[in-house]
Amino acid sequence: MTLDVQLAGRIDRDSLFHPFTSVADLMRDGPRIMVEGKGVRLRDIHGQEYLDGMAGLWCVTMGYGREEIVEAIAAQSARLSFFHAFNSLSSDVVVECAEMLKARAPMPTARIFFGASGSDANETQLKLIWYYNNLRGRPEKKKIIARWGSYHGSAVATGGLSGLPSMHGLFDLPQGPILHTANPHFYRYAAAGMSERQFSRKLAEELDAQIEREGPGTVAAFFAEPVMGAGGLIPPPEGYFEEILPVLEKHDVLLVADEVITGFGRLGTYWGCQSYGLQPDLLTTAKGLTSGYFPASACLVSPKIWDVIESKSAEAGLFAHGFTYSAHPVGAAAAIATLKLLDEEKIVEGAAERGDYLLARMRDAIGDHPLVGEIRGRRLMLGVELVRDRATKEAFPMTDRVGRRLLGKLFDRGLVSRALGDTLVFAPPLVISKAEIDELVDIFSDALNATAAEIL
Repeated sequence: MTLDVQLAGRIDRDSLFHPFTSVADLMRDGPRIMVEGKGVRLRDIHGQEYLDGMAGLWCVTMGYGREEIVEAIAAQSARLSFFHAFNSLSSDVVVECAEMLKARAPMPTARIFFGASGSDANETQLKLIWYYNNLRGRPEKKKIIARWGSYHGSAVATGGLSGLPSMHGLFDLPQGPILHTANPHFYRYAAAGMSERQFSRKLAEELDAQIEREGPGTVAAFFAEPVMGAGGLIPPPEGYFEEILPVLEKHDVLLVADEVITGFGRLGTYWGCQSYGLQPDLLTTAKGLTSGYFPASACLVSPKIWDVIESKSAEAGLFAHGFTYSAHPVGAAAAIATLKLLDEEKIVEGAAERGDYLLARMRDAIGDHPLVGEIRGRRLMLGVELVRDRATKEAFPMTDRVGRRLLGKLFDRGLVSRALGDTLVFAPPLVISKAEIDELVDIFSDALNATAAEIL
């Protein structure tokens, strides 16, 4: 499809309701419209090229234009474009995909429930948790705890579960038995002189006290991203999960690993939970499952949950949950092609090496920059937090929109990033080369200097 540049922008503003967008900014400035992608590069409707430092929206792990995935989608669309999985029905490609995921799961003999997005997958997890506790005769055990700063989706339940107040107020969220506990951001919230281990222990003690206050018999599950993404790209401090896990075990609280971003190699391990020695009861994944080429998600369900569901099935009757696009055959074909590429090209191992290189290069280039408070992350997830004063960690006023100003300069220079407040984040395709990482860091450093020249 070819549209006149001006016409395309006008149609977008007149017709499209953008997600997570300032309507005022869109109406004033118009959209930036992409038309083509290849490898780690994008091209917009004006012909400008970009290095994609965000893998689309954390998801295009294998880069753009991978013929193996495109051909798998086309072939499956021609052979069986759609069928469903309701009422014991299935399709061969979905069975194959489920077996491949089961073989790669971080928990033994997982069951796979397919959906179309990370949000619907976490909605499924919530319902599974409540269903599980009803089946085992614990109807009062329903409260769910997530962290402030977390992101678990944007539907009614998952939007409330996400620990981002901007998603709550005008939507009347959260709804239901949803609670939040402390954000594990060491740089921002640890007391002066406190070590990371001490901070982790403090957070675990606070979680334990919170569960005791609520009543352990009422708290069902704890949701956690191995590395928090949309809330500011926050890796856990040293010993965090080591301190948290005994609290969950003590109170019979399920661990749900939200791996929508961190699954399939982003942290240099197949699953993010493997980077931190976790074996979750439930695991959510999406994005990298198909490298973003087709909407697909999966809930990985441990035997602990499945065995109760199976044993109570006759008396419970129909499992009355699912979506039209659960177990979509085209999505399964895209996932199979993606999983094969991950194995054949040793993508996960490469992501570990290149991720360490990205973090080292960024710290060498801008670690002492007057606007940079913290450079943080793990492997191919990296965040740079901007501050007004490095010594005191004083943040810029939100009205200054420093992160957005820097983001604009990055786009003008041909680099895609994302501003989460005043934290600029990068999660490039896992296939990015070291030369492309050098380019990313050089562009960022130049734009950062230009921003500093305006405001210091």
